[in-house]
Amino acid sequence: MNEPAKAAPRKVAFLGLGVMGYNMAGHLAKAGHDVTVYNRTASKAGRWTAEFGGNAAATPAGAADGNEIVFACVGNDDDVRAVTVGEGGAFEAMGAGAVFVDHTTASADVAQELAAAAAERGFGFIDAPVSGGEAGAVNGMLTVMAGGEQADFDRCKGVIDAYARAVTLLGPVGSGQLTKMVNQVCIAGLVQGLAEGLNLAQRSGLDARLVLDVISKGAAQSWQMDNRGTTMADDEFEFGFAVDWMRKDLDICLAQGHRVGALLPVTALVNEFYARVQARGGGRWDTSSLMRLLSNP
Repeated sequence: MNEPAKAAPRKVAFLGLGVMGYNMAGHLAKAGHDVTVYNRTASKAGRWTAEFGGNAAATPAGAADGNEIVFACVGNDDDVRAVTVGEGGAFEAMGAGAVFVDHTTASADVAQELAAAAAERGFGFIDAPVSGGEAGAVNGMLTVMAGGEQADFDRCKGVIDAYARAVTLLGPVGSGQLTKMVNQVCIAGLVQGLAEGLNLAQRSGLDARLVLDVISKGAAQSWQMDNRGTTMADDEFEFGFAVDWMRKDLDICLAQGHRVGALLPVTALVNEFYARVQARGGGRWDTSSLMRLLSNP
């Protein structure tokens, strides 16, 4: 686990206490920041304050009021709009000079839309999707891909360090989301390739665990192989990053590819494979469940 952030204590808010946000907000509290949380299901916010201290608010605006930085990690574009510009949204209460940091994996379009709305109100906006999964959030080892103004980023980076191993500004607003799209495209191809390779190994009578041990020391090594290879071989998928969320992400990637004329044939194919996993009732299975389409066709 990384060391707590060295940034001076700040007054911050965190909106959305899902698998990722609950732990990210927890790291902020452990680092000494004064944290107010909001969650759509209030009981979860109560559980968070019981564990970490801080305060809970009944609305995003209530959480944002008087805070220097407001973080969010919710589900999709519509959820981000709801907690920002919707009724009782954070933008109603944020003051001049504050910064809104959105960790949701969403579209670059909504990032640019909300950045414009924030600018009209006199505060900053950073789109900052993350990679590293639940384990990264628990251990404070997320990779954060940010888009926005340098001055806003500089105000937030030391605070974000509480739950990140790397925080990088990629360019103007939207750049973080675009980088996360690249991340998801790469993951989709890797997981499908790993599933096909392991299926070939098992059907050829090889010891899949021994194969993984050998090839993980060579050019085939990847995070997916190191963290999902053995569970894929063991047909275990009741954990991790849900297929439903990956399909949401890949739909965003495909829409962006269409917009800029970037061909994504493998991504489109893997997205359809995930649709087949969903049809089997596997919407909440980990993304590595692509393996099951091959091992149990």
